[in-house]
Amino acid sequence: MAFTLRQLRTFVAVAEAGGVSQAAQALSLSPSAVSEAVKDLEGDLGVPLFERHARGLAATQGGRTFLRHARAILAQAQAARLAARGGGREALAGRLSLGVTALMAGYVMSDLLARFRRANPDVELTAIEDTAEHVEHLLIGGELDVAVMVTGSLRARDALRVEIVEVSPFRLWLPAGHRLLAQDAIALSDLAAEPLITLSVDEMEEEAARLLSALSPRPRVAFRTRSVEAVRSLVATGAGVAILPDLVYRPWSLEGDRIESRDVSGALPVVQVGVVWRRGAPPSPAAHEFIALSQARGR
Repeated sequence: MAFTLRQLRTFVAVAEAGGVSQAAQALSLSPSAVSEAVKDLEGDLGVPLFERHARGLAATQGGRTFLRHARAILAQAQAARLAARGGGREALAGRLSLGVTALMAGYVMSDLLARFRRANPDVELTAIEDTAEHVEHLLIGGELDVAVMVTGSLRARDALRVEIVEVSPFRLWLPAGHRLLAQDAIALSDLAAEPLITLSVDEMEEEAARLLSALSPRPRVAFRTRSVEAVRSLVATGAGVAILPDLVYRPWSLEGDRIESRDVSGALPVVQVGVVWRRGAPPSPAAHEFIALSQARGR
């Protein structure tokens, strides 16, 4: 039996949510219907798509590979549907100028750009990566049409419109075999003696510092880096632990070492990723299409 678009949408929702219950809520389906769709898809493909554990689901290597293809298929299906409904309307053309902050470039924007290019090959795209402050400045000045960025510290909210496309909670990253993995629950106070690896891009270091500021003694920052891959390698080899959003979590370092992710008792922050454009200026057709595609990614 060939897989269906419904199964692909369900699979993507589960992969992005990290669990059946969360995906079921996002799709307005029952958890049993979501589980059945994933099971049928795995049966059709002949490979497991998720590793199942007590805290939810994590995509297998095959699942992560298939996720890229599933998103591409869904984007192409959406483009075909829009073309049919438009009665053969002319393809979009013109230019689209995009902005992106550092962390979003590799984990959100790359997927959105690929999907937009497939659906709108005649639009001339340019994109720049810069600090959140400078991206805001370019948006307000009309030098960028739209941007993808972490929205927690936007300075000029009155001048910008924001559509949240992804919400990602922070979790604790640990190397395999770490002593805290044996605990049923991990509290912030358990981290006081742990060396900390921090990611100094897109508010990540500030959020971690704020979260741990009440601890005494405060965790020692063992290493600061702007590279997510460096964080993975350092955590995986036991140089320290990290507190980062699920958005950038992967269970393996480049060297093939395992990285575990765990919840921490208490209220951890979340990262909100948004598509942002200038208020008071109607988006161009190309910008409007990009915003709509971004919104569809968040559903």
